[in-house]
Amino acid sequence: MFKKLKIGLLSVILKFIYGSNQKTIYGRNNYLKLIKQQKPIIFAVWHGHLLSIVHDLRNLKMHALAGTHPDADLISKIAEFRGWKMIRGSSKEKGQQAYKKMIKLLNEQYDSMLFITPDGPSGPPQIPKLGVIRLAQKSGAAIIPIKVDYSTSWGFKNWDIFYLAKPFKKININYGKPIYFNKNLDDKYCSQYLINALTNEK
Repeated sequence: MFKKLKIGLLSVILKFIYGSNQKTIYGRNNYLKLIKQQKPIIFAVWHGHLLSIVHDLRNLKMHALAGTHPDADLISKIAEFRGWKMIRGSSKEKGQQAYKKMIKLLNEQYDSMLFITPDGPSGPPQIPKLGVIRLAQKSGAAIIPIKVDYSTSWGFKNWDIFYLAKPFKKININYGKPIYFNKNLDDKYCSQYLINALTNEK
């Protein structure tokens, strides 16, 4: 009961914070076109910036990958509170089961949408795991890379810096052009290409 109240309270707080922000959204049409065409999509953002995207895409029928560690429980429950469906697994635990579920989703559900933090759930930060590249190669799904900038934010450090926007401040969200990875492409090339697409230039 206490846990449900905590999740509900945090959801309200996050809704207030992100609802109060002055958002500038770029490239939304990059994924809206794919949705209209009923194409499978993998939304990708660095782990540290996921909260702003969970809020911005809250109205989509989204599946999301989350780790099995207790630290991932709270954010997973908040996302579920918003209507998202979670797939739990990581490279360290239940990774194969999660991968199979995601491949099935992308291959069999023609309008499927999947949200992934390529460097999560345990880092290293801003280094993508090969899993997201394999998913795109095997399913033919487009990766939509997402960049996020804040005028002012709080940063909470564990293995990563986890950002929370401050109320009434500015957020820029950039949904990049679709990325398709051919099965024959080199892993190092794909990884660097994804890093470049996800990383903000200061």
